[in-house]
Amino acid sequence: MTRIKICGLTQEAHVEAAVEAGADAIGFVFYAKSKRAVTPERAKALARLLPPFVTPVGLFVNATDGELQAGLEALPNMLIQFHGDETPADCDRMKRPYLRAAAMAPGFDLVDFGSRFSSAQAILLDAPVEGYGGGGKVFDWSLIPPSAASHLVLSGGLNAANVGDGIARVRPWAVDVSSGVEVSKGIKSADLIHEFCNAVRRADAELSREIHG
Repeated sequence: MTRIKICGLTQEAHVEAAVEAGADAIGFVFYAKSKRAVTPERAKALARLLPPFVTPVGLFVNATDGELQAGLEALPNMLIQFHGDETPADCDRMKRPYLRAAAMAPGFDLVDFGSRFSSAQAILLDAPVEGYGGGGKVFDWSLIPPSAASHLVLSGGLNAANVGDGIARVRPWAVDVSSGVEVSKGIKSADLIHEFCNAVRRADAELSREIHG
């Protein structure tokens, strides 16, 4: 079953919608320059709505130790997502489970990247953008080599209309969506969140039929 992460949530109603729709993880952006940014205090309030087994994920970009610690104090069970220029040593320094984002541009060596960040729980594949964070654009999925690590999170321009194709072609461990469930930049839609999660489940069911007949 493909895991689902809904990222960039800032409002209670949308956290509740993501939980109701069956999301496995909820992403909170701790990057002040993002329109989806929240403070640790706000993330803590939103995370109170999460039931057991729905994981809060904190997205950081070149964060200081203090910024990471503030996030972890607010969300002690948080999975860290590094989305900047962090080295393997940077990612390991908090001694906590983490995801590492990779910008999938032509010529990018994902196998080497995965090897260097071998301690990551998963590698999150996103489209390259100016600056940092996601740009809501789909990258060329054919850039993903067959020899890439199995724990890949597919991101970048996903929505209810194309996530099924992404799952069928990439077979990712998880999918991550933000702008694809928004009505405007930074403003989520409960309906779009449900549509996205339903599309993932339909894709999983189709794959199961293909595999098991």
